[in-house]
Amino acid sequence: MSRLAERWLEAAYTGQAWLKALRPLEWLYRRVVQHRARAYGAGRRDTWRAPVPVIVVGNITLGGTGKSPLVAWLARYLSESGWSPGILSRGYGGRAAGYPLRLTPRTPVAESGDEPRMLADQTGCPVVVDPRRPRGGQCLLEAGCDILISDDGLQHLALERDLELLVVDGQRGLGNGRCLPAGPLRESVERLHQVDAVLVTGELQQGLPVASHGMQLTPIAWRSLTEGMPQPLLPLPFSGTVNALAGIGRPARFFATLDELGVDYVPHAFADHHRFTPADLAFGDQRSLVMTAKDAVKCRELTRDAWSLDVEAHPDPAFVDWLAARLARL
Repeated sequence: MSRLAERWLEAAYTGQAWLKALRPLEWLYRRVVQHRARAYGAGRRDTWRAPVPVIVVGNITLGGTGKSPLVAWLARYLSESGWSPGILSRGYGGRAAGYPLRLTPRTPVAESGDEPRMLADQTGCPVVVDPRRPRGGQCLLEAGCDILISDDGLQHLALERDLELLVVDGQRGLGNGRCLPAGPLRESVERLHQVDAVLVTGELQQGLPVASHGMQLTPIAWRSLTEGMPQPLLPLPFSGTVNALAGIGRPARFFATLDELGVDYVPHAFADHHRFTPADLAFGDQRSLVMTAKDAVKCRELTRDAWSLDVEAHPDPAFVDWLAARLARL
């Protein structure tokens, strides 16, 4: 992310006054989004209804919210409940030769994108990447899936859905409450009233206009990039000061987790979905390297003395009960 983009995103979440100059463009953006939604609702754009239930997990804000850990939790929960889930992704950052792309253990992350590779590794479920969600969904049906999870699919209206789960970062919330480019919202705040459930990652720092469920992201293990085996959180599997790398939507969350674990580190933040090169990891010292699981799938071939931190989502029990009741009616 460029310095200018970082300044803009910080301004959007802190509500700085100079963004008022962008409100005419926000009005235009909102009109475009509303027109598109109405076109799908009125049948002027084609949609596809899968013959199995579809659950969409997404957000309306830019920057990380904890969406991917929730997708992984949901896939595992559905598998344990007797379903055969498949995960559908846009595959941001990946460049495949053709679509749909069904991931195998040998699929390069450069083709799939980082999040699909991570989700496939963490869940063992079929994962398909396709910019056209209905086509990707059909591929998952051919793989034997009886329920589909659309990752970051809230704005992909061509795929009809049975449940919409919206994730909000508790600390940053909805920022200044304005849509792009005058704020961080992809859609207006009213969208929160239309989804089936809102989950808040961490402690909610500002009010929301709808009821919500809590969700915690809990570190569970360290994992060596070379050996791939999980290690306990404590004692730390490395010593001294480390270089901490984060190329995710909200690097500050990862660094805060390291603080909680008592890790002494030098932070290195990169843009979300950054394509790492060996030069990015050459910090000119002999320190060990720690990173997120999402970054690890791109750095396995680039470094040896490195550890990733496994994190799991834990929605509150009330949400789990609500989800079980809704699934029983699908």
